[in-house]
Amino acid sequence: MSLKQQTIKNTIEFSGKGLFTGQMASVRLCPAAPGSGISFRRTDLPNAPLIPAHIDFVKSDVRCTRLEQGAASVQTVEHLLAAFKGLNIDNVLVEISGPEVPIFDGSAKPFVEYFLKSGIEEQTEDRAEFSLKAPVSWSEGDVHLIAVPSDRFQVSYTLHYPTSPYLRTQFYTFICEPEVFAKEIAPCRTFALYEEIAPLIAIGRLKDAGLENGVVIQGDRVLNPEGVRFPDEMVRHKILDLIGDLSLVGKSIKAHIIALRSGHRAHQAFAKQILSELNAT
Repeated sequence: MSLKQQTIKNTIEFSGKGLFTGQMASVRLCPAAPGSGISFRRTDLPNAPLIPAHIDFVKSDVRCTRLEQGAASVQTVEHLLAAFKGLNIDNVLVEISGPEVPIFDGSAKPFVEYFLKSGIEEQTEDRAEFSLKAPVSWSEGDVHLIAVPSDRFQVSYTLHYPTSPYLRTQFYTFICEPEVFAKEIAPCRTFALYEEIAPLIAIGRLKDAGLENGVVIQGDRVLNPEGVRFPDEMVRHKILDLIGDLSLVGKSIKAHIIALRSGHRAHQAFAKQILSELNAT
């Protein structure tokens, strides 16, 4: 793992539709200077407003992560952010011509492939890494998150869907290293129970939802003709989401993150708590 900050070597361009808005967006990823972090620029809006990828700019959303600065926002950023974090890419300017990052297949794999094709460049400044001094926890009902001090970044997640004959309970633990992330976490797609998303499609909340955008489960089976990429693809995708959401802390953290049944809103609240703890030390 490089101890220096990193960016992409070359500009990357792609386009695609957003899962929730159904709108086409053109995206241009640009190398950025050391210390600049990840930020999004809405090139389709007057004055092209800039939105930092930081927890201070998160607007709560149950089914995705949305960043907002004034009247400008960009949603479903979590898979792209996870790809940056998973490959240790610290500084990139994301120029986007629409309100939502393209969903593609519902995983981070397309983004990782773009990054590897472009190349990743080591920069001159060191990456600041922060270690927790004591455990940090967040709970609400049956959702729990805890970060314990560690000498590396590790995520352990327990998914629990007792009402789903297919899902039931899944567990996965992952030490965040770029090669392992690219192979074991990035390909894992977003998923949903059919009975949860059917009403959302009916009322227009999911304008580009389809089996090409993620895994759909009905009863004891997966509706996607190709099946799943891993037997436990769903819990691995939860780890992907968590990595993307916690990257909004804006600091590289050494900790073991343990999560039970958490989603975006819980991740965002937990990120604020971790940042508060880091700022206090």
